[in-house]
Order: sequence, then structure tokens, then C-alpha cells
Amino acid sequence: MTKFFLTVHVLAAILCVGPVTVAASMFPPIARRMLGAETPDAGGLQVLHRITRVYAWAGLAVPVFGFAVAGGMQVMDEAWLIVSIVLTLAAALVLAFLVVPAQSAVLAVADQPAEVRSGLLSKAKLLSMTSGIFGLLWLIVLVLMVVKPGHTKG
Repeated sequence: MTKFFLTVHVLAAILCVGPVTVAASMFPPIARRMLGAETPDAGGLQVLHRITRVYAWAGLAVPVFGFAVAGGMQVMDEAWLIVSIVLTLAAALVLAFLVVPAQSAVLAVADQPAEVRSGLLSKAKLLSMTSGIFGLLWLIVLVLMVVKPGHTKG
């Protein structure tokens, strides 16, 4: 059963966390162009925002099956796993409370005059940073999952 949970865990990570990370990182540069444009087109941003939100919810399968795998392998007390859990929680909080709301704020001004839109350019730059932090946290979790430093259970 552990192999099944591991397969679903890895598949969910690839199919859910991958797209949300890519969509979140693509949003800021397109948002900066849209915010500075004479005639903005937010269609692509709306798609990226939808991908970010939907795949974030679907990505909850990753830690759910991850806990099932860790329980089956009896590694819940391993430091690499505990750090991974904390970083996964941090990534989820960054996404939920920084990335998604900032994307929503950018989309909310898409139909506003250029002066209003240009006021959000700094928010788009901050969104670049928070999206990068989100991606970096997942990268660190990935490395911890593969390398498993200090792993003692064989």
C-alpha cells in the first residue's frame, strides 16, 4: 500500500504543484506588461490566476498522500521530513495569503485607467518576489524528499 501512496504522492506533486508553481511565476511579468499597457488585456492573467487557485486546492493531495507514505515507511520522526512539512506549510501560506490575493488585486484593476493600473506596478514586483519564494520553498522540499539527509530507516 505504501508504494501506491508514494506513486499518488509523486504524481500529485508533478501534476498539481508543478502547474501552480509555473502559473504563479508566469503571472508577475505578464502583469507588469499589462499594468503598463495602453489597452490592457487580462485574459492570460485570468487563466494563470485560475490555474493557481484550482491547482492549489488539488495540490492538497500532495501532503495528504505524503503523510500516508511517511506513516507507512515509519519516518515521521525524521528531521528531513519534519523540515519538509514545515516548508510545505510555509509554501501553502505564501500561496494562500500573498500570491493569490496579489494576483486578485492585479486583476481587479485590469479595466481601470492607466494611472490606477500603474499604481500597482510595485505590487506586481512584490508578487514576483513572493512567487519566487513559493517556488524556492518547493525546490527545497523536493531536494529534501530526494536526498533525505540523515535518513536512518533504510
